[in-house]
Amino acid sequence: MTGGNRGIGRAIASGLVNKGCAVTITARNPQEGAAAAEAIGADALTLDLAQPETMHPVLERPYDILINNAGLLPEGSLMENPEGLFEAMAVMLNAPFLLIRALAPGMEARGWGRIVNVSSDWGSFAHGMGGPNGYGVAKAALNALTKTLPRDLPECIKVNAMCPGWVRTRMGGEGAALSPEQGADTALWLASLPDDGPTGGFFRQRKPLDW
Repeated sequence: MTGGNRGIGRAIASGLVNKGCAVTITARNPQEGAAAAEAIGADALTLDLAQPETMHPVLERPYDILINNAGLLPEGSLMENPEGLFEAMAVMLNAPFLLIRALAPGMEARGWGRIVNVSSDWGSFAHGMGGPNGYGVAKAALNALTKTLPRDLPECIKVNAMCPGWVRTRMGGEGAALSPEQGADTALWLASLPDDGPTGGFFRQRKPLDW
């Protein structure tokens, strides 16, 4: 899973470890990634999603579950800081798609796969497309990718997006209503869906969320 060294990502990774999964987390900072992995009983790899060439060590391993969690919150307006949009799209849309495209064939060969895209209601047209700079644009694009992918993926692979809600993380702040563990719950549910579970959906607290 990407962005697994802190916050919601670390809570998801820890939850998967507790379910008996062999988990690999990725982080841009190798020291932070290694420390978090050791603390929760996972492996760690260094990955900068803005630099696709760093994905190669990740793609050398087989994975049945992919959690696209890494994100960033660019500053300023789109007009004043267009680079914020480009970086947001690279990290929160392009990189998840590249990982999905690379790992899906292995999931298909093994007959089972679950992909969870950690999104936000800031990427929802129904909820007003909030957030600074290109954050909401990138999350809306990730939602669109999630809704579209089932037509091109085999039935054995389920892909869904989720909104963790307002969570007490470095991005969410100390005043947020939910703990990282509470924010991780829907992702853990989607990561272990049965064969008759949903695909191509958007969820919060295990319930459908409007696009």
